[in-house]
Amino acid sequence: MSPALLDIQDLVVQYPRKARRLGAKALDGASLSVAPGEMVGLVGESGSGKTTLAMAILGLAPVTSGRISFLGTDLAGVSRRGRRAVSRDLQAVFQDPYSSLNPARTVAKALSEPLDVHERLTRADRHRRIVDALQRVGLTADAATRYPAEFSGGQRQRIAIARALIVSPKLIICDEAVSALDLSVQAQILNLLADARRDLSVACLFLSHDLAVVRYLCSSVAVLYRGQIVESGPASSVCGRPEHSYTQALLAAEPDPTRAGRERRVASVRISEGD
Repeated sequence: MSPALLDIQDLVVQYPRKARRLGAKALDGASLSVAPGEMVGLVGESGSGKTTLAMAILGLAPVTSGRISFLGTDLAGVSRRGRRAVSRDLQAVFQDPYSSLNPARTVAKALSEPLDVHERLTRADRHRRIVDALQRVGLTADAATRYPAEFSGGQRQRIAIARALIVSPKLIICDEAVSALDLSVQAQILNLLADARRDLSVACLFLSHDLAVVRYLCSSVAVLYRGQIVESGPASSVCGRPEHSYTQALLAAEPDPTRAGRERRVASVRISEGD
């Protein structure tokens, strides 16, 4: 077994009283790991702590206690310089494709930002990398000169994925990255992420409330309930033979009681250039 790329142990995030009533713990001793090239799903309802965990990894939420080890660096206590050193290998794609891109900047400028931070490239090399990144997510080179408002939600999410992949990270955190999209577009984005894992060996921590989506995409699943990981293991076991009552309730709440129909529909749509 490969050593963990990301290893979270006993993570506690407790917001101040002004931000959270009674200073409640958004995360209460959560632990999980992601191996190189692995896709791990983190499942839970809204308010379970999924986004807080992602924000803690990214340095955007305060860590009360615990450890977040990424490439051997404890991100819970890392300096600004230390975080910048690992930021190339740790990228994120967020839920809302309409707010994740600056409407005043062209797609080329959006994709060039991480390149400008992490690499020194000639103008020609930068353009080539941008075109390659767009083509990888099923968009044409002319998309670089256009603005976000000219694209659909699914296309904007492709651009966000291209921006995350352009610096060849080792791990992408996807926080409800398909929940705002309709089913056919969801499938296209999920297949993009699966292809990135296959072609680039990129690991992914995929946060979602949808067990059918996670079971299709991920090899391992962790279930988060009230800030605690209550069940984890291979996706086939957690989704097929859940042991915890909360996991059972999540499965029971799926619109299709058999779930097989939804999974087949998600799996049946392959990537196309237009959404």
